[in-house]
Amino acid sequence: MPRNEETVTTKLQRIAEKARNEPNCQFTSLFHLMTVEMLWGCFDALRNHAASGIDGVTKQQYENNLLENLQQLVDKLHRMAYIPQPVQRVYIPKPGTDKLRPLGIPALEDKLVQAGLVKILQAIYEQDFIDDSYGFRPGKSCHDALRALSQTVENRPINHIVEADIKGFFDTVDQEQLMAFLAHRIADKRVLRYIKRFLKAGIVEDGQFKASETGTPQGGVISPLLANLYLHYSLDLWMTRKFAKSCGGVVRMIRYADDFVVCFQQEADAKRFRNELEARLALFGLTLAPEKTQCIEFGPLAVKRARARGEKAVTFDFLGFTHYCTRTRDGKRFRMKRKTIGKRLTAKLKAYRAWLKANRNLPTAEILKRTARKLRGHYGYYGVTDNSRGINLYFYQVQRILHKWLNRRGRRNCCSWAKFALLLARFPLPKPKILVNLF
Repeated sequence: MPRNEETVTTKLQRIAEKARNEPNCQFTSLFHLMTVEMLWGCFDALRNHAASGIDGVTKQQYENNLLENLQQLVDKLHRMAYIPQPVQRVYIPKPGTDKLRPLGIPALEDKLVQAGLVKILQAIYEQDFIDDSYGFRPGKSCHDALRALSQTVENRPINHIVEADIKGFFDTVDQEQLMAFLAHRIADKRVLRYIKRFLKAGIVEDGQFKASETGTPQGGVISPLLANLYLHYSLDLWMTRKFAKSCGGVVRMIRYADDFVVCFQQEADAKRFRNELEARLALFGLTLAPEKTQCIEFGPLAVKRARARGEKAVTFDFLGFTHYCTRTRDGKRFRMKRKTIGKRLTAKLKAYRAWLKANRNLPTAEILKRTARKLRGHYGYYGVTDNSRGINLYFYQVQRILHKWLNRRGRRNCCSWAKFALLLARFPLPKPKILVNLF
């Protein structure tokens, strides 16, 4: 790696400091940071076995002549001669269903250029984004969003929740408005021009080119940042600077990409937000997904009122978990707990069953090794405070599915439960464990 990488890092730090200290500053000179050193670091960060885009170039192939390739790329970039290629669209199975999920695969050099632009834009916009925006940001995660939600609902006088989801968000972003938002902070015409080129690069599906008149770049590393930028101006600033100030009680929005919940103390504020939100998003070409959007009573008062009606308090889903009202073990204090969404658990088990079916000819030791890796990954996300039952159920069902398939590989009943227990003693599977404390 070239030795002056620290120089690029230092320049990005200076840009970040200026953006933090001067919130109205427009940056006129940024593109000079797109250097060999910058793109070399972006290349190192690429996954080694990522699928190739429309150009068919893999990371290993590009690396064979890396320095010369990067020098040529930088030369084209600064001559404004670089033209992004269309994104290759493929479809992959959607876990737990018969549906297919679209996946966009950019060309390798497009990934590098986008990653470089992300570093520059992040230095500026990380100073602007609100603290309660958690999606696809450095140093923030789903677990941080869940932790913020727990602390708000349990420690503040929250009585109502608005759960919202924007329908087809990444495909419906208005590109002209996005460019206008970028212009608030970015006055370097080369940066703006390349972002617009990526927006307009289009998609190739089954050999046919499709123009991309709306939305953010399919599968591109720049897409999450542009999405956060769009929601920052269309939703976050309106919520924090205008709507929240008009509320009569506590209010807090917690957003992860286009999935967000808003906690309210006052019912009137919650209902007004639900009504005004639709109109606000419509100004920017966005609509709510009605099946994933609701205004509910939630909290200690909700439990009492539901019990008086002979009902249970309503639940809501957020980031893979169903959140519900309950109390501490001694019954003295309100608690909001969470469990894996039932449909999500079913989908993950179906996906594991499908994986086993596709890989049933692997050696038994390899199947167990990969199953252990899948279990650790599941615990890493779903192993959060209060979800012991959810991860234990997943572990139990995975073992049952695994035993069933191993029992099919030889003569009938070749793998009894006793033999299966001996096998697990030799190749143990990781036991369920809470790994993330949300307090």
